Amino acid sequence: MIRHTVFPVFMLLLGALLLATGCSNQRQDAGFKLLYWSSNNGGEIVFSRWAVDQWNSTHPEDQVRYQPIPEGQSSEEILLAAVVGGTTPDIYSNIWQGAVEFYRKSNQLIALDTLDGFLDFLHERCDSLTIAEITADDGHIYQFPWKINPLMTIYNYDLLQSMGLKNPPATYSAYMAAAEEFKKDKNGDGYIDQWFGNTSTKLAWHQRLFNFYPMYLAASDGLPLIKDGKAFFNNEHGVGVFRFLQTMYRQQYFSRQNDSAGEDLFVAEKYASKITGPWEIEYLEKFNKNKFNYVFYTIPVPDGHTGPVYTYCDPKNIVIFSSCKQPQLAFEFIKSMTTKEADLKFLQTTFQLPRRKNLDQDATFASFFQENIKMQAFAEQSKYIVGISNSEVMTEILDIISQEYEACVLYQMKTPEEAIADAEDAVNVLLRAER
Repeated sequence: MIRHTVFPVFMLLLGALLLATGCSNQRQDAGFKLLYWSSNNGGEIVFSRWAVDQWNSTHPEDQVRYQPIPEGQSSEEILLAAVVGGTTPDIYSNIWQGAVEFYRKSNQLIALDTLDGFLDFLHERCDSLTIAEITADDGHIYQFPWKINPLMTIYNYDLLQSMGLKNPPATYSAYMAAAEEFKKDKNGDGYIDQWFGNTSTKLAWHQRLFNFYPMYLAASDGLPLIKDGKAFFNNEHGVGVFRFLQTMYRQQYFSRQNDSAGEDLFVAEKYASKITGPWEIEYLEKFNKNKFNYVFYTIPVPDGHTGPVYTYCDPKNIVIFSSCKQPQLAFEFIKSMTTKEADLKFLQTTFQLPRRKNLDQDATFASFFQENIKMQAFAEQSKYIVGISNSEVMTEILDIISQEYEACVLYQMKTPEEAIADAEDAVNVLLRAER
């Protein structure tokens, strides 16, 4: 049974309220040609203000008004409310790739490939795999790839060295062997209080983007969850990831604790590794009071895996809403904020990576990565990344996987084969209902 059917409910609400509002945009922006929203992340606000100031200083007749997305429980809810109320911005630069298909099918987005110069600019920036990934089922492109935060495994390198490990464990068996050696019952009370790893035990659908999904991509060389309108994860890779994670909890190699308001368990050195992104660098520079050394490494893969290791890149993209009266002008502004020079400014301001090909080899960014040596691992990883499948019900798909993750990985109530098969069946029922 599917507990949460968020986007179908949103779709019904959206359709009803758009009819009620006459699908009109009531926003008033006297003196401005475009309204641009970014996320309300501090670094992105600084960058966005810079980008808008740069544009406005050279386009006095085509001024852009900027504001971060209004505060709310989540940016997704605020964005939906803006669509329903007819108050969408012209440009939004923080849309999750998995939500684009929902808005596309709601006729809320401009097909960017219909704008002059878009395809040339896109091909200059992105490789063919990225372009294929963002292309909708109707053959058009409704999102511009902008930023990524590739997920990798962070290790407390001092703890690894204390175990005699020169390099982080690359495979499942090596990781488990290190975990067995590392776990400790310090108090002698029968309870483990030092674990080799940690990942979220929360059941929200988006948490699977930070454990199951990157591990599935790593194991499978980047295979999709959905292919040809059907679930595609019931294979040796999906089953293997569930089995690995189930074992990590059964053997108490992973902690079931979540960070509390007063303590970060990785910073406290109570566990030695976790899956995270480049945002961890700035955080640790501020809160790593013990000054332990840490390294970023690829996601663990099955024994016998060969070739590069893929991961989830946590992509956020740029869209132009169909309420925009000057979409070509909107694209010209997007171009101005995604040049190589602008991407360098974005890197320096946010410590997030622009999604562009050959990032680790481009001379424009070389000095940044030389000065910020720990970011180099993410630049190199950016050659082997995947976003998310195009589906208007991607949140529901991840929710189904999360329910089976709970039953199998956390509570050991199902075998990995049973859990993955049950998830496949439920996802296929959902996908058939959406056709």
